[in-house]
Amino acid sequence: MARKSQATYRRNFRVTAYLFLVLLSLHAVIGSGHDYHDALRKSILFFEGQRSGKLPLDERVKWRSDSALHDGSTVGKDLTGGYYDAGDNIKFGFPMAFTTTLLSWSIIDFRRNMGPELKNAVKAVKWATNYLLKVTAIPDVVYVQVGDAYSDHNCWERPEDMDTLRSVYKIDGSHPGSDVAGETATALAAASIVFRSRDPAYSRLLLNRAVRVLDFADRHRGAYNSSLHSAVCPFYCDVNGYQVSISRTTLSKSALWLHKASCKRKYREYVVQNEVILHAGDTINEFGWDNKHAGINVLISKEVLMGRAGYFESFKQNADDFICSVLPGISHPQVQYSPGGLIFKAGGSNMQHVTSLSFLLLGYYSYLSHANKVVPCGETTASPGLLKELAKRQVNYILGDNPLRMSYMVGYGSRYPQRIHHRGSSLPSVQAHPARIRCKEGSRYFLSSNPNPNVHVGAVVGGPNITDAFPDSRPFFQESEPTTYINAPLVGLLAYFSAHP
Repeated sequence: MARKSQATYRRNFRVTAYLFLVLLSLHAVIGSGHDYHDALRKSILFFEGQRSGKLPLDERVKWRSDSALHDGSTVGKDLTGGYYDAGDNIKFGFPMAFTTTLLSWSIIDFRRNMGPELKNAVKAVKWATNYLLKVTAIPDVVYVQVGDAYSDHNCWERPEDMDTLRSVYKIDGSHPGSDVAGETATALAAASIVFRSRDPAYSRLLLNRAVRVLDFADRHRGAYNSSLHSAVCPFYCDVNGYQVSISRTTLSKSALWLHKASCKRKYREYVVQNEVILHAGDTINEFGWDNKHAGINVLISKEVLMGRAGYFESFKQNADDFICSVLPGISHPQVQYSPGGLIFKAGGSNMQHVTSLSFLLLGYYSYLSHANKVVPCGETTASPGLLKELAKRQVNYILGDNPLRMSYMVGYGSRYPQRIHHRGSSLPSVQAHPARIRCKEGSRYFLSSNPNPNVHVGAVVGGPNITDAFPDSRPFFQESEPTTYINAPLVGLLAYFSAHP
């Protein structure tokens, strides 16, 4: 009975994989017709619309103005700047750090494909790292959030009008948060590579700070949602029961990026010593602000495939397992595909999974291609070309190749979401409506069926559900809210495909 079931499974996989390969081949022959460079430009422009603090003279999003100019004053610190992570007015450190890491990784791997947009991508990174330097200025302290999320979510107002609580939350030796501190160290280390040749002094500052923050995170272990549960949950906290594993995985990721940035052996040894936690089991295909398993395995595999680190072979096996787990035709309980071909994982804001997993697919394609290798998946194999086409299919779905013929990037194409869940976009700008719009006065705009008055160009929303249906409505925030960590990996994807359409 078991042998018959296994044979049936293999046959079904071959049939499904064959059909999918045929569809991908047809798609490659026909061509998508998308302007990837235009989409790249808009995906980077989105970050300017998410800026907090004093806006620079070259700010291109004209419906935005200065905001949150007194952040940190309640604790006697200057914590202005950084990004609002989504459609609200809170600065959450965890997703901001992950966003910075993925923007930096996009530049490191795909900078040669960015053309004139490279300078804007670097600016987007520096806007984040300037803020991360502020929140890590005190040794053994990281300020991880500015703004009271409950107060903010009770209002619908422009960031320029904020009168909600701008509470400041920190982790320290008595209230650890090695997960968020580790991700912050990762962001600083990855960004130091971005600035290594552009601004060596700034690069050294970022790297030295990353070293100090990782040391703090390693000495004071613990999940930040345990220390700051009432502030960060249910917004950005681990709800899946992997707190210890995630904290240690994040530290390993930090050590890996510090090894890449500094070439110091001790960071490589740190990753080796923590290898056992990276055999991730059910989280093998998780990659996002709260779980780094797949990302670490793919990043380390580059060294293995280049013949520089054979002792990391087990990480390559993990990366292969990740690839097999997301391929159509292999049944994995955590990864599904919509009828239109979109990767779908349970939970909110599905596009974060689409862009981050596609980024890893494209990265692994590049590493495999240079090594002339394939991925073994049972009785079949996945070629590098299959990984690239699968990633491209996801990007094209976002840009409009989907059952609704709708682009999920605002401002790209002729049809895109009009009523995104975003305060600044949905309320009249200060220029159009100089009078303050207070907390509850914005509710009528939130509930209105009218399109948002400010087009947030480049914003990619949470996206459709498992049936490819999309409610273009602000109250459906899981589908209609954009986030910085959706766009960050998409920058790398669009950069590649703009040069290799």
